[in-house]
Amino acid sequence: MKRKYAIVGVGGIGGYYGGRLAQSGQEVHFLCRSDYQHIKEHGLKVESVKGDFHLTQVNAYNDAKQMPPCDVILVCTKTLSNYQLKEILPPLVHQDSLVILVQNGLGMEQTLAQALPDIKIAGATAFICSFKVGQGHIRHAEYGELSLSPYHACVADSLKQVALDLQQAGIPTQYVDDLNYLRWKKLVWNIPYNGLTVLMNASTDKLTFDADSRPLLQDLMREVIEAAAVCGATIPFDFIDKMIASTEKMTPYSPSMKLDYEASRPMEIDTMYTCPILTARAAGYEMKKTAVLEQQLRFKEKHRL
Repeated sequence: MKRKYAIVGVGGIGGYYGGRLAQSGQEVHFLCRSDYQHIKEHGLKVESVKGDFHLTQVNAYNDAKQMPPCDVILVCTKTLSNYQLKEILPPLVHQDSLVILVQNGLGMEQTLAQALPDIKIAGATAFICSFKVGQGHIRHAEYGELSLSPYHACVADSLKQVALDLQQAGIPTQYVDDLNYLRWKKLVWNIPYNGLTVLMNASTDKLTFDADSRPLLQDLMREVIEAAAVCGATIPFDFIDKMIASTEKMTPYSPSMKLDYEASRPMEIDTMYTCPILTARAAGYEMKKTAVLEQQLRFKEKHRL
């Protein structure tokens, strides 16, 4: 049975994954923002290391109320706009719809479940270098793996079917049983690299290869792993070496938080820093280095230095 997909947010993540699904023959409906008219008239262009493509006919909308109910809704916006989901999602869901939050940070699924208790929720993390370079124009530079995990246990079977759809669309996808583990595992990379690229005005390669910043990356990763452990997610410490090694091979890259800072947009400090710090504290562990990073980022955001 073919599923009907909705993509909320057509940036580097939503544009790429939604584009691949549509290219594979799935019915996909895109909720756009500023580039709605351009995508409606000119389609969606994706430059990718896995092969370029151009979708000339796109189901594009700028109002969720105009969209059909869909079986799977991939939320690919920044967590800063999650407060809008209470209005966006109801027109898109039916009784069996599955909402997947493809986002960075911690605690988003719980917040959404409190706001919309009747919807079925899963989470996802993307290990990908993909960004928007113009209206209706996405550039996928590297990687692309997607990991899916259920928030509500009842969605496990449906989520595995979604994983198959994504794999058939050429997207490396894995199903993970434990969402808490998945979220903390992604934070091992996100907390050091997102924050330090902003604070040091450096791309990932400079931080990784520099003799002074590399130990700082490793210390922050170690702290995240220790916090994860007290919060019920066991991540081996050799994962630090794997993350450093994979970043060494990565094309020099500015993570999403650095791009947001440079564009004078708000940064995802709450979900990527504050929530993990508070969650770990409630479990009896202080993320002291991460807390310093959080304070520095809040200062930078207020003063835009």
